[in-house]
Amino acid sequence: MSLSKPMLGLVTGGTLGLLDGLSGFLEPSLAPVMTSVITFSMLKGLVSGLAIGFFSQRVHSMPLGLFAGIVIAAILSLLVVLKAGMGLFWDIMLPGMLVGLIVGFATQKFGTRVEDSAAR
Repeated sequence: MSLSKPMLGLVTGGTLGLLDGLSGFLEPSLAPVMTSVITFSMLKGLVSGLAIGFFSQRVHSMPLGLFAGIVIAAILSLLVVLKAGMGLFWDIMLPGMLVGLIVGFATQKFGTRVEDSAAR
């Protein structure tokens, strides 16, 4: 089974975003807002995964793909930090950037270009 880079980014980002949100259960103080944590983590993963996938579609360089993954995820994580509060800066930024790094790697390494998928 082969997925296009944007689709692989969407699936990988969404899955890792969901796992990131579910990790909030490890912090008891987040219990009242777990629905929001899971929702926004998964949404952040989906959006960043799709953006990273489209970037990987255009740029075929592993180092640039990894860098773009980190930057795109960091920007989206920063938007969440601005809403959640600066006290949670590293708790949101580090996992978000790790998701971006993993998605950047996956899309560069395993995704197929859309032109390649259409030719099959």
